[in-house]
Amino acid sequence: MVEIRFTLNGEAASARVPAAQPAGKLLRESFGLTGTKPGCGEGECGACTILLDGEAVNSCLLPAALLDGRDVLTIEGLERPDGTLHPVQQAFVEAGAVQCGFCMPGMILRAVAFLREHPDPSEEQIRRSVEGNLCRCTGYVKIHDAIRSAAGELAAAGAGEDS
Repeated sequence: MVEIRFTLNGEAASARVPAAQPAGKLLRESFGLTGTKPGCGEGECGACTILLDGEAVNSCLLPAALLDGRDVLTIEGLERPDGTLHPVQQAFVEAGAVQCGFCMPGMILRAVAFLREHPDPSEEQIRRSVEGNLCRCTGYVKIHDAIRSAAGELAAAGAGEDS
């Protein structure tokens, strides 16, 4: 067992965990953050994507012990303090990209990280940005539309880096 301390969705957090326990399991079971979906358990589907120090990672492959001293953002922490959706979340809703919803938390967090690094992405960059996240419902067209729309919204708001 190892004691870890980290920032979780903007708040101080700590836990005592088995060193090899997956971070996704810790987030779901110890913190009740069920937006981090258990999918394949092999880093292939992206349903468990979280942001670790701003970078999209598969939490099923990340030992919880490696969260120590880091900043973790889950889908539950993306919503604004006033309750409004993050521009990427809003774009997914408006584009009709959300269907069954299982893949959406990971897909949205991957899009947030991608748009921070690529505020004015090309169509090819948008298509490639979600290659590690699988969706069985939408066929990706509406997801790509949502990312394109969010890029425009973030650029118009001047919030690409701060979002």
